[in-house]
Parts: sequence; structure tokens; C-alpha cells
Amino acid sequence: MTPNNSQKKPDNSENFVHLHVHTEYSMLDGAARVADLTSEVARQEMPAIAMTDHGNVFGAFDFYKQSKKAGVKPIIGIEAYVAPESRFDKKRVKWAEGGEDDVSGGGAYTHMTLLAENNVGLGNLFRLSSLASLEGFYYKPRMDRELLAKHSDGIIATTGCPGGEIQTRIRMGAYNEARNAAAEFRDIFGAGNYFVEIMDHGIEVERRVKEDLLKLSKELGLPLLATNDLHYTFAEDSVAHEALLCIQSGSTLADPKRFRFENGEFYLKSARQMREIFKELPESCDNTLLIAERCNITMRENENLLPKFEVPQGESENTWLIKQSEAGLRGRFKGEAPINYIERLSYELGVMTKMGFAGYFLVVSDLVAHAKKQGIWVGPGRGSAAGSLVSYALGITALDPIKHGLLFERFLNPERISMPDIDLDFDERRRAEMIRYATDKYGEDRVAQIITYGTIKSKQAIKDSTRVLGYPYALGERLTKALPPSVMGKDISLGGVFNDKDDRYDEASEFRTLYETDMDSKKIVDTALGIEGLKRQWGVHAAGVILSSEPLLDVIPIHRREADGAIITQFDMGACEATGLLKMDFLGLRNLSVIDDCLANIKNNANQIVDLTTLELTDKKTYELLSRGDTLGVFQLDSAPIRALLRSMSPDSFEDISAVIALYRPGPMGVNAHTDYADRKNKRKPSDPIHPELSEPLQEILGDTYGLIVYQEQVMAIAQKVAGFSLGRADLLRKAMGKKNKNILDKEYVHFEAGMQKNKFSSVAIDVLWKTLIPFSDYAFNRAHSAGYGMVSYWTGYLKANYPTEYMAALLTSVRDDKDKSALYLNECRRMGIKVLPPDVNESDADYTPRGTDIRFGLAAIRNVGENVVASIAKNRIDKGRFTSFGDFLSKVDVQVCNKKTIESLVKAGAFDSLGHTRKGLMAVYLEAIDSVMEAKRAEAIGQFDLFGSTQVSEVHGVELNIPIEEWEKSLLLTYEREMLGLYVSDHPLLGVEHVLRAATDLAISGLSDDSIGHDQIVTIAGLITSIQRKVTRQGASWAIVNVEDLEGAVDVLFFSNSYSQHSVNLVEDRIVVIRGRVDKREEIPRITALELSLPDIKQIPTGPLIIRMAMTSCTPPIVDRMKEVLRSHPGAREVHLELQGAAKNTILKLDEGLKVTASPSLSADLKSILGPDCLV
Repeated sequence: MTPNNSQKKPDNSENFVHLHVHTEYSMLDGAARVADLTSEVARQEMPAIAMTDHGNVFGAFDFYKQSKKAGVKPIIGIEAYVAPESRFDKKRVKWAEGGEDDVSGGGAYTHMTLLAENNVGLGNLFRLSSLASLEGFYYKPRMDRELLAKHSDGIIATTGCPGGEIQTRIRMGAYNEARNAAAEFRDIFGAGNYFVEIMDHGIEVERRVKEDLLKLSKELGLPLLATNDLHYTFAEDSVAHEALLCIQSGSTLADPKRFRFENGEFYLKSARQMREIFKELPESCDNTLLIAERCNITMRENENLLPKFEVPQGESENTWLIKQSEAGLRGRFKGEAPINYIERLSYELGVMTKMGFAGYFLVVSDLVAHAKKQGIWVGPGRGSAAGSLVSYALGITALDPIKHGLLFERFLNPERISMPDIDLDFDERRRAEMIRYATDKYGEDRVAQIITYGTIKSKQAIKDSTRVLGYPYALGERLTKALPPSVMGKDISLGGVFNDKDDRYDEASEFRTLYETDMDSKKIVDTALGIEGLKRQWGVHAAGVILSSEPLLDVIPIHRREADGAIITQFDMGACEATGLLKMDFLGLRNLSVIDDCLANIKNNANQIVDLTTLELTDKKTYELLSRGDTLGVFQLDSAPIRALLRSMSPDSFEDISAVIALYRPGPMGVNAHTDYADRKNKRKPSDPIHPELSEPLQEILGDTYGLIVYQEQVMAIAQKVAGFSLGRADLLRKAMGKKNKNILDKEYVHFEAGMQKNKFSSVAIDVLWKTLIPFSDYAFNRAHSAGYGMVSYWTGYLKANYPTEYMAALLTSVRDDKDKSALYLNECRRMGIKVLPPDVNESDADYTPRGTDIRFGLAAIRNVGENVVASIAKNRIDKGRFTSFGDFLSKVDVQVCNKKTIESLVKAGAFDSLGHTRKGLMAVYLEAIDSVMEAKRAEAIGQFDLFGSTQVSEVHGVELNIPIEEWEKSLLLTYEREMLGLYVSDHPLLGVEHVLRAATDLAISGLSDDSIGHDQIVTIAGLITSIQRKVTRQGASWAIVNVEDLEGAVDVLFFSNSYSQHSVNLVEDRIVVIRGRVDKREEIPRITALELSLPDIKQIPTGPLIIRMAMTSCTPPIVDRMKEVLRSHPGAREVHLELQGAAKNTILKLDEGLKVTASPSLSADLKSILGPDCLV
């Protein structure tokens, strides 16, 4: 084929199709937003548009759908990276002397444009893209000639851009090599499928090769193809594109050496512009239309690609599921199940088998069974899956759906085929094992994790724009701070700031004022608007895993993550599911790790084995704990407002726990449903029916929620009961109500009204119910989910109530890398009367360990002490006996432990306290002691002593040390302890002055994170100054960031120029201060801007008597004797009153003069250990 007789000219002969296009999926390089691109192509009435992103087809599905929506033909392609030699050769190659004219990427790859002509070609294109990553990755995913030849069917290729092999060789003066390479590619793709690509952006690199490209086209009979290397949609986007390239290269726009395009010609030019540029070669434009006509592809959609489960011979997936489910149900009932269970099971199995989902349930059941066999904790159920009796019978969920009123149709609607969705919670430390098992079982080629695309959000866009424009960081900071704070982790978009239709428009007036009054701010924001929303980088979905019945290479494009070799899809979750692939969430739940550790602690410390899965949900101590609101560290019930709600509600059944989880969300709280429930439950308000006529009919459905609609399942059950809807139809109604689609609702109302009229309800009752249902269905919660998570809440509450020491040790271990959470839970231990002791070389394991009723700090939490050191200490302690002195410790442990930094850290953390040495004394001798044992240890390690048959090896280890007995003063000792452990453990400078701080403040620092504390709210907090960063503004004004810590957490307090100059003299480390300030919630972690600072009188003695509270039934002689013993050991001048709580009334007794005390933390802890955590009023 020659350039002049390409094929017959198309009708729209003056048109043009862009076939070299980099969308936003060419991350940090392409700035063409797919939606803008396709709508602009449609506006210009071009028939088609291609997508050819760098080395990937990430956006193919999105691009395909958006093009179709815009009425434009999508052409899927790729600008491939091609290895200069074999894709398996991971090396740089030079064809000449190197430099910018040689092979791209410093010799790693060349470029080539590939387009899919038909579905065979599309499959090959996806496979090429996948294999380039799986086999050819070297800086970039690279194909080679062998791969291209193998998968060339249905693909149209070109010589590519200036980075392509043909242009590269021509530029180097190697025309013959260029010609040979082009001939090779022509033979690979077939005559008529390989085009000479020509570009003209008015730049030198294109002009240099033009003549030879045309010559080569003529000699080889290769048709010409005109392209524009499109990187953004509109000409004016070139400014944003420049900024994007600076983000990619980490440079600024002012940098003369930055990576840049030579001009602003890389946009979607009109057909007229393209034809004008290539007017001497009109056929090169005609060929774009011919290719567009030839390219016709359809993406795979809505197929059933669920993985196949291997069943025994003679069984099908359907028969095996039925057998397994029936056997599982009998197992649940330890015999024959009741008839209503058998009928429900049969109904569910009928729906599942008819829909073709039997294999799916067998797969999930197999995963859960494997986890349980391996001792991996699995959650009792999340989402709507707990509504299925089959799930319960197979052991996928732990909740009886009939007992808990959970509906199957909420999970799988027989009236609308949609993929079932079962998400699984695993112990977070072992999630990877489960992915590995799924991969091994269902085939490495059929399992992958799911890609996500990170976009440039508003704050990031401002920060990036500030940097690339060369402005100081503080200017960007000022702008991001002027944005309204995040709501539920979501920021307002910059577009929303300037759009008066946006819900949060009014909150952004400060930002708009800055934009309008400050030229620098305007420039930054204008640049940020250009890059906001573009794709920044790809990541991996936190939980999602794809399972397929076919090899993924045959279905979708995949790629390999370089860091760990994990296989990741190139399509995101939505595209994978729309294709028909099964997405499962393998979630890691920290609380399951806590439960696992706690049960191990109970076994080791209390010598008991607890089986949570067989627990009755009726434990009195658990409901007492919940009713007191002592749920810090209990799953889902941890925050201060939810603890207050529990106190108001006084839960006494599992239904109450489920309801708390469902009601404590913005929707129900907005209409006060949470307090309504608590008041109705405790008879503070009557449980009025929605309408008197509905009182009896809805009693069965709304009885356990006191006449309130709390759950989505209740909305469905109401529609079924009073309007005669099937549950499947009722689920569609619930969804329509949630979406507030007026047209659908109006149609549904007709059926709803007719159904209720048929059941003899009045029009008033119908109207009232409908108007009640619509707002409630918007925020009614999935009962199956709240019951599933309620079960984990019950388990963790049960463990905290019945095994407090073991539970708190497990909880502290789970948050050991989070200083604030650790401080919060340490303080909770103090409140509960549990002593948390410093780490100890004889007692501590790696993690927090229960020892009787105390908890030992773990050795691994000490700074500079690694896991290998801890393992060595523990091993030698077991093998050689407990350490009797510091010298004995050094003699017994391995060389790696005798590291100066490690030993210093152990000393400062107090790990040798129990050996009878002072920390200051050990610091004076430890260097000399280490030196004296190291030589002997090294000699022993290489076996020198054995040469002479010496029998006195042990004597070398007997280090005689003269350890001074002085100790540091308390404040220094605690400072070092905090430095090593990140927390105060053995004591806290604030213990003993809590009453002073409580009187001076509105809330504890940990309360700042609660939703009840709003942005810009003025609060008073108090605590200890632990660090100060003093700073100076560009104008020379001083300011500081001061970290203030109380017993429950820490916060950064900002002192700006006015407050700083007024209070700087009192900003001293380890000083106790009270601060009044304004809460800043713009960032994820709250901060405070200081308004006032004062110093509390910490010598102030608590006023009034010390009141001890105990139940009348506990007031036995042994308990009273122990209490008196404790009181006598803390003599002082404060009266003690005893409040005895009886069933009918409380009695207060004043104890005699001989039992007056001095209040202190140790007195509180001693009393709590005898009388329980709530004995002090």
C-alpha cells in the first residue's frame, strides 16, 4: 500500500480523528480529563477519539463508557514502551554515543503507538500491556519484537513519536537501520496495519526527521498518519500542564533546566487546524478517518466470571451447595432444624442456584473455613451478608438471621439480578495469608488486588501550585487553612469554592476574599484549579481482591507492583465489577487482632480457655459495663459522645448494642433518633405509634426499637406487611426512597397506597406512614451490618468486663505505634485500678503482657530495642535462668544485645529496676561493663577458649560491678522514661493534680477529636508542655508550636505573635499550663490556636471528703478490713465517707478520725484494685 492510494476517501473528507492522545491516566504527564476530552470531541463533531496512554491502559473502560455517552466512537490504544533488544534484558542500550538523540530513558526503551482494530486486537492489546509489566519491566513496562509478533492480530501500529525506534535511528543518521526496523514491524503487523506517524508541533526534533520519514514511507509503501501529541484538551490548559510536569519532576516553573514541552501546541486541535498543518500531505489526515472506520471494539461487560469451585465427582456446584448448607444447618442445631429454618434455607438456595451464584458461596465458605482451620480470626459478618441463612449455615457469618430479624432480600434480591457482595474481616496481621491462600487455591493467574487512582485534591493542588510557582510554603498553608474544614474526611473542591450552587459555598467566603484581594493567592489558586482532580498516582485498594474463572490475562489488563511483585488490576473496582469479575473485600480488622491476643493472654495468665463463638449474649457484667459507658477500647463504642449515649440508654440486650451502632450516625442524630430511642427505652417518653391504626400491625416489626424505624430491613418489612409488597419489591422501594427520585417514588406510591387501601387502612394513615418512611429510609441502617459489628462490640465488651487486665494488655499492644491512643488507654488502666508497670528484663515479653492483675510494658516498645534483641533476651532468660543482677544480665545475653545504644535505652526505660539497681547508677557504669564483657564474648563466639580446653569460661562472664546507689530526681527520671517509651509509665507528672486540671478545663485533650467539638470552637484544656518549637515569620515576628499533653492525649498549640509575646516567658518544657484557645479542625488532627495561658495552683488540695462508693452486698468483713488497711497506709487530713448502695436507697457513713487520708494516685489505684474501677465518686 502506498501513501497516495490509501483506500477510498471517506464522506466527511474534511474531518480528522486524533489517534495519539494522552489522557489524565498518563499520570503527571497527560492532563486531558476524559470527560472534557470526549465532550469537546463531540462538540467539534469529530467521529472518534483514541486513547494512547504511556505504557498502560488504566483508563480504557472509563474512556470507553464516557466516549459512548458523548456519542463518539472510542478507539483504545497505548503508547507502548518497547525494549531496544529483548524485554528480558534489564540493561541500558546505546545505538550511538548516548545523549538526547539516542534511545529514550537513558537507553531503556523506545516508544510505539498501538491501536486495537477489533475485539481480537483489544484482547491482544490488553495482553501486551500486561506482559510488558509482568515480563519486561525495567524503569517502564516494556514489550519487544517477540511479544509484538505473538500478539499482533487485530492491532494497528505506527512508527510512533520522536521517542520511537524509527525516528531515533533517523536522528542518529542511521537511515538504513531505521528502514530495516520499519520493514520488520511492517512484517509483524501486516501491510496496511503499520503507518508512518508524522507530527508537526513546530519543533526542531520533528523537522529533522520529516524528510527521511516521507522517504521511508515511499520506499516501503507505508501509509502516512498525521497525529498531534495531545496531552491536554484545550489550548489554555498548557499552563496547567506545565505545572503538572513540574510536580512530576519536582522542579519549579522558574527552573530553566526543568522537564518541559517546547510550546503549547499539544491540545485537541480542530480538523481544520490539522488539515492546514498537513495540507501538503492530505492523505495523512484522511488515514485518521480510515483507521477510525476500521476500529470497532466492544468492552466485555456483565459476564459471569465468578470463580469455579472444585466439587466432588458426581456433584455440581448447585448440588454441593445444597448438601453443604443442609449439613451446616443441622450442625448449627445439633440435629434437625425447625421447619421455618428448613423452608427459609430452601428458598434462599433456590434463588442462589437460579442466579448462578452457587460457586461463589462455596468459594467464600472455603475461605472462611480455611481461616478458622489456621486459627485466623474471622469477623461474625459485615454488610448485608448476615441476612442470609445459607451464609450462617456455611459458617460464613455467625448470626442467626431469623433470630435477629435479618432479611435475605436485603442481601440478594430475587427481583433484580446483581452480584452478591460478601466482605470478610480477618485479623489484620494475617490478612496477607488469606490473600496468599486464595491465590494458591484459585490460581495465581486468576487472582489480583485492585488498583485505585489517587487524584489531586483541593489542598494538595494548592500546595503543589505554591511550590511549582516558587512561593513560600507559608503562603500555601495560609490558603489551605482558609478552606472550610473537612466533613467526614471530605474537603470542598476548589470548583465548589467558586460555585454558589455548592452546599458549602457560604463557608468558603474567607478563601474567596484572599483570592480576590491578593494577587499571589489568585495566581496559586488559578494554577491549582487547572490541576485539581487530575490523576496523581496509582495505588492499591485497601481490601479489594479480584477472583476470576478465566485467567485474568484473557479478561482485563493487569500489572505487577515492583516493590513486592503483587499482581494488580489495571482497571479499578467499578470497571472490574462491570466486566463481571468477582470483587471480594479481604479486610484487616484491628479488633480481631485484639481479641486473638486477649484470648491468648487469658490462657497464659488466667489458665482459662474462652470460646466467644458459643457465648450467650446475656452476660450481666457486660451490660453493666456498657450502661456505665466504660467502653473506651470497645469496638465501635469508643468515643465520648457514644459513651454518653450508652449511659443514657442503659443497654440490657443485644438489640440495644445493634441500635447504638445504627443510630450513632449523622442522619439519625440529625433528627434526634438516638436520644428518642434511649428515652423511649427507659420510659422517659411514651413509645407513640406512627399512627394509631398502625400500632398493632407494626408492633412485631417496630416493637424492639420502641416504635422507631432504625433499620432498612424494617422499611422493607413494613412495605410487605401493610402494603402487600414482596420483600424483593420492598427492597427496590427502599433504594428508591434513599435516592429520593421523585418520578420513581410517585409511581411506587400508587402501588403502596393501593396495597394499604386493600388492607383497609385510611388515607390519613397511609399518608403519615409514607411521609415517615421517606426521610427514615435515607438514613435507616443495614440491620445485618449493625448486628454483625454489634457482635464484635459485645465480644470486646465482654472481655473488658470479665478479663480487664488481659483485654487492656491486648488493646495496648494493638496501638503501641500510636502515642496518643497508648496514653489514652494507659490512663484507662489507671482508672480501672490496673497497674501498668515499666518494662522489665525478667518479666516483659515483646508486647504488653498481663502478669496477675498488673500489665508489664513490652520490651519491643522501647526505643532502639529491636525484635531480635527482645527474642535474644527472652531466649536466654528461659535457657540460662532469670537475671539476678546487671552483670549477670550482660554475661547471659548474646553479643547483639550488648550494644551501647540498646543497653542505655533499657536502663533509661527502667528495665533493670527490679534487679535492685538505680537508673542513674547503671548509667554511670554501663559503658565500662559492656567493654569488659565484649572481648570475652567475642572470643567465646569464635571458640578460642576451647583451644586450650579451658573450663573457666563462665568466670569470664562474672562481671564485678560497683554500681552507685544515687538516683535521678523524679522529673529527670520520668523525662528519660518518656523519651524511651514515648509515654510516662511508672508515674506521670499530672497524677495527683487531676482534680485541679478538671476544675480548670472544659474537656480532656482526647475529646478534641469528637464530632461534638466544632471547628473554631473556643475550649479550655490543660496539661504538661512536652516540647516547644520556636519559629520566626518572614516579617521577623516570633511564634511557637507547643505540644501539650494530659493523661489522655496530646495536642499541638500554636502561639502566634500576640499570644506568643504575652506568654512566651511561661512556655517552658515540663510546666503544667491551662490554655484557652480556638480549635482548628481543618487538618485530620485537631490543633489549637492559643488565646490565653495561665498556670494552675497545683498545690491546691482537693476540697471535701473522699467518697468511696460500694454495693451494700459487697460490704463484707474481709473487704472492709482490706479497705481499712489501704486507708491506714495513706494517712492524712482528708475525711473519708463511705456510700453504700442498696436496692431501695443509698446510705452514707462517715469513717472515724483514724482513717483520714492523703489523696494520691496510689491510694486511688489501691482502692480500685479492691473495690472496682468505679469506687471513687
